[in-house]
Amino acid sequence: MNQNNFVGGIHAVEALLRHSPEKLKCLYIQRHREDKRIQQLLEIAEKMGVKLQWQLRENMDKLLPELQHQGVIAECIAGWNSVWNLEEVVAGIQDSLFLLILDGVQDPHNLGACMRVACAAGVHAIIVPKDRAVGLTTTVRKVACGAAELLAFIQVTNLARSLAWLKEQGVWLFGAAEQGEKSLFDVDLRGSMAWVLGAEGSGLRRLTRESCDHLVKIPTSGALPSLNVAVATGICLFETVRQRGL
Repeated sequence: MNQNNFVGGIHAVEALLRHSPEKLKCLYIQRHREDKRIQQLLEIAEKMGVKLQWQLRENMDKLLPELQHQGVIAECIAGWNSVWNLEEVVAGIQDSLFLLILDGVQDPHNLGACMRVACAAGVHAIIVPKDRAVGLTTTVRKVACGAAELLAFIQVTNLARSLAWLKEQGVWLFGAAEQGEKSLFDVDLRGSMAWVLGAEGSGLRRLTRESCDHLVKIPTSGALPSLNVAVATGICLFETVRQRGL
């Protein structure tokens, strides 16, 4: 049984139901769960014509043993989680591009949190390398609270090559780094641009850092100069939102 075909958690399942009901094969609901949030999901599922199955808690725990599914699991059709193509996504965006690039983030909780804040900020797509980085796991989807079902998530084989291609398309690359020569509040973020943030602890890799047009630091008091990648992502993205007046 392929766990990648299952999505658990109320927010993630609701996002699927509202935006991509055609991808759902069946909705499993825990027996004796009759709270308000579950009832709302049932009403949406019935309107969308999604098949329902009531299951014992222990059976649902076996489907997603490492996830707090909150009493609801969606089984999706085979091949539902199609891979987004970078060139196609960029070509389909008419406004100034607003992208988030994560270089080697391996913690699923951090990736999920980054996806959630990126969705709230209006980011068009998230780009990650295929190797040495976490993908769209069930934990990532749960932590993202529905953002994984709304954002374009792009995995690329060669991140440095993809960064070079984005620059050819007129996208400015802003890398967040402690050694940045400019403050976050002194750079112009209103054009087509991408924020590039590194992995937990190690930060941006050398080739990634050298590919950036600007290295930008987040001003701190100095007591704790290093920030969690999800926190840093939120700060950088919403300074961009502030400048753009979105």
